[in-house]
Amino acid sequence: MPRTEFIATGFHVPARVVSNDDLARMMDTSDEWIVQRSGIQTRYWVANGDTGASLAKEASLKALAKADLTPADLDCIVYCTCTPDHFEPGNGVFLQRDLGITDIPAVDVRNQCSGFIYGLSIADAWIRTGQYQRILLVGAEVHSRGLDKTTRGRDT
Repeated sequence: MPRTEFIATGFHVPARVVSNDDLARMMDTSDEWIVQRSGIQTRYWVANGDTGASLAKEASLKALAKADLTPADLDCIVYCTCTPDHFEPGNGVFLQRDLGITDIPAVDVRNQCSGFIYGLSIADAWIRTGQYQRILLVGAEVHSRGLDKTTRGRDT
């Protein structure tokens, strides 16, 4: 039976770093208040034009380069997110297009915190059954556009 293994990883974050002090200038909060409740000191925000799929593309290309593979070597894409760029179609097909792949499945897994684990489980099952050999497993989220800047204590 085939064995599942990670052969490379990649990540990509937006360039804009937003500190708690930056948030305090936008809304009624403070660095101390946020750190006390979440431990978070900074976060990355997307720029106009950035999407979950565009972040996923950059991370995917980095992982493929580390693995000495090209997009043409992939059998399937499993894209995990709870913040899709569109209600439908899913982000997986946009990533597939952006990587220049047209003849493999692109499946979205939409679930909150456990979505990547579900995606990993699906990819593992497909590899173990021999259905696919090289699956691109992606987790990409864009939460910065959904931040409520009006009410203290929410989404900080």
